[in-house]
Amino acid sequence: MTRAFRRMARAGWLTVAALGALGLASAGCERKAAEQSPIKIGFVVKQPEEPWFQSEWEFAAQAADKYGFKLIRIGAVDGEKVLAGIDNLAAQGAQGFIICTPDVRLGPAIVARAQSHQMKLLSVDDQFVGPDGQFMTAVHHLGISARAIGQDVGRALYAELRKRGWKTDEVGLCAVTFEELDTAKERTDGAIEALIDAGFPRDRVYKAAQKTSDVPGAFDAADVILTQHPEVQRWLVCGMNDNAVLGAVRVMEGRGVPAEAVIGIGINGTDCLNEFRKPAPTGFFASVLLTPRRHGFETAEMMYKWLKEGVEPAKLTFTTGILITRETYEPVLKEQGLLK
Repeated sequence: MTRAFRRMARAGWLTVAALGALGLASAGCERKAAEQSPIKIGFVVKQPEEPWFQSEWEFAAQAADKYGFKLIRIGAVDGEKVLAGIDNLAAQGAQGFIICTPDVRLGPAIVARAQSHQMKLLSVDDQFVGPDGQFMTAVHHLGISARAIGQDVGRALYAELRKRGWKTDEVGLCAVTFEELDTAKERTDGAIEALIDAGFPRDRVYKAAQKTSDVPGAFDAADVILTQHPEVQRWLVCGMNDNAVLGAVRVMEGRGVPAEAVIGIGINGTDCLNEFRKPAPTGFFASVLLTPRRHGFETAEMMYKWLKEGVEPAKLTFTTGILITRETYEPVLKEQGLLK
């Protein structure tokens, strides 16, 4: 009640009943204003300059437009910026946030900071790891199933091998590996596992260990394998991403292996578009496209419904991918909102 109303009351100008009515009306207005204030949701990413995270933000913004909440984007490249970013979100009135942390071992600190601000939390892409080194499965998470995606690659390699009528005793698998990174190891292990399960001989699997996780690193690793196995006439190629496979394909081209004698399948689906656009097919046959739309739009949608309607998301949601080739990549990328 304002000072003016109190003075009026003391002067006898307002009755007790009128004062009560005014108080109720004031409380009702405050409740209505609170109900009408937009929900605010933060989206914190570890590498804001990367196309993947830019796409996640873009799709999260589409969810914000659809449901009418305010999206607050924050880039946080280290632990200090993560915790400061959460405090910033709280100061702006965010009721919850989605995060891809720069270090999964920050999980306990992130959870504690979110709880201190009474904010709901959902991790995306990289799952938190606790002090015991185990995944923090109590934290709601939407991530990429690295092994399942690798298995998709392995099955697709074997299917194309059969389609071309290749004999496995003439074929070798060049698996470009980077086992220091858990996600990379899961992907290549999954591809090898699926190939062997399909009937590919284990003794024709050749691992090419990258020293650096880029195209030159893959090139150098695959070069060693081709030197060691000059008897192999046809090659399958897998790796942790598109660039790993591209590096191996470049080596094979340089050594005179014809494109039709190579089946390379990458992962990501975005670093291989120039390869698909070349006038003639190369040994890079396909890629498993990861879907930032799910990681951006769906996580934002989950958080909104959790805050607005009390619909708690599943504790764990894992996504896979979509196989694309030079014949199919354009319609698939357009459907996924990644190509105009």
